[in-house]
Amino acid sequence: MKTFLVLEDGRSFEGTSFGALGETSGEVVFNTSMMGYQEILTDPSYKNQMVTMTYPLIGNYGVNEEDRESEKIWVEGFIVREGSRVSSNFRSEGTLDAYLKDKGVVGIQGIDTRALTRHIREKGSMKGVISNENTDLQSLVDKAKNAQEIVGRDLAKEVTCSKPYDWTEGSWKLGNQKENTPPSNPAKTYRVVAYDFGVKQNILRQLVSNGCQVHVVPASTPWEELLANKPDGVFLSNGPGDPAGVSYAVDNIRGLMGKIPIFGICLGHQLLARALGFETYKLRFGHHGGNHPVMDLKTRKIEITSQNHCFSVNEKEIPSFIEVTHTNLNDGTIEGLRHKELPIFSVQYHPEAAPGPHDSRYLFQRFIEMMDSA
Repeated sequence: MKTFLVLEDGRSFEGTSFGALGETSGEVVFNTSMMGYQEILTDPSYKNQMVTMTYPLIGNYGVNEEDRESEKIWVEGFIVREGSRVSSNFRSEGTLDAYLKDKGVVGIQGIDTRALTRHIREKGSMKGVISNENTDLQSLVDKAKNAQEIVGRDLAKEVTCSKPYDWTEGSWKLGNQKENTPPSNPAKTYRVVAYDFGVKQNILRQLVSNGCQVHVVPASTPWEELLANKPDGVFLSNGPGDPAGVSYAVDNIRGLMGKIPIFGICLGHQLLARALGFETYKLRFGHHGGNHPVMDLKTRKIEITSQNHCFSVNEKEIPSFIEVTHTNLNDGTIEGLRHKELPIFSVQYHPEAAPGPHDSRYLFQRFIEMMDSA
């Protein structure tokens, strides 16, 4: 069915339907990963966004129950050059197109995704509408302009868990996905409470595989209640949207500082930075993909990282008690912070990958060592 993608600045693309029929809106971003589309679709950090995949063929290895990062799809819409009609993989349980239809996710295929990506790079990410119900382009432009903004919104409350729970699964082992378990007889276990601002399941798996007993709590849990569980450390998860809209989380993090080791990833990194006195700002078109180069400023080693964020920490004013540990080699933005006196550190990128390279998984062991020394 004929389908349109229309941006708020009036740029339009005509293609055909992919996934469910209907109409949807959100901020249009692009992701440079060549694979991992199911993990991307189910990453809560993409709430309120429509994702463009820059790789031209998407869906060739199908979908399965193991490769999701949460219990549902969070993207508002999916944009591809060509959706594969063939699902060829021994783990496949169905096609991507059928998966999107089943979950009610509206998409578009058959458009020039390279031209769309170039447009976003030049003009910045912007709101858009995908529709196969409406052919009135001006009407769709108006809808795009009136779509909800991402700036200033608290999206964490829309994706967080409704009540606390324990997570016990460890990392996947190929051929044994149904029976993944924590490591047997770890030298020591650590009680970790994870704030769920939109947590990816592979982060929780990595914590368990490194010897942690993980207790996940909703984003708004007061810090006093969290410490009542007597954890060894606190983890601040990834999540969607603007950290400035999640002020209650910043207040809770301030309450925890100096009392317990803290490790943050992505939105958790940004919230921790705000608690430390930094400002955050919206990037022109964000960082989304599995191939972003980051330098560890201590070792001078380069890590190829998985990233997914639209906001960044302002590097203009760095407090004397904070060390910048990692920087992005594409644009120089801050990718990691460490408190010089307290057991606190964070990174902007995703060391758990899913999808992406595993260069940065050592950071989970660093968290273990921090708790061990506390």
